[in-house]
Amino acid sequence: QAQPVESGGGLVQPGGSLRLSCAASGFTLDYYAIGWFRQAPGKEREGVSCISRSGSRTVYADSVKGRFTISRDNAKNTVSLQMDSLIPEDTAIYYCVPVRPSTCGDRWDRNSPVTSWGQGTQVTVSS
Repeated sequence: QAQPVESGGGLVQPGGSLRLSCAASGFTLDYYAIGWFRQAPGKEREGVSCISRSGSRTVYADSVKGRFTISRDNAKNTVSLQMDSLIPEDTAIYYCVPVRPSTCGDRWDRNSPVTSWGQGTQVTVSS
């Protein structure tokens, strides 16, 4: 079954950094735009960031702008999410998934993803 594989989560103090990675199992990442989502306890899953298939366009939720950076390395078939200046409100399970449209255009975070969701990676920001 085609499915993303997330890694890199952990426990970090406020103000710290983490780098999440997204790899592909059963499909090729560079065919798609890739979105990062997160789900905090008791809350709905929300779109955090998206990178277009070509890598030329990136989109960020207002809550993470200026703190998170998404990038992709198609040669390595990976997408990364660099998270800096973390705050407790960033605590959540983070997921990556191929999304439509390939340009991270309108509704990228609301359209059904291309594959099933992976297991996610837990990020906990706490002192």
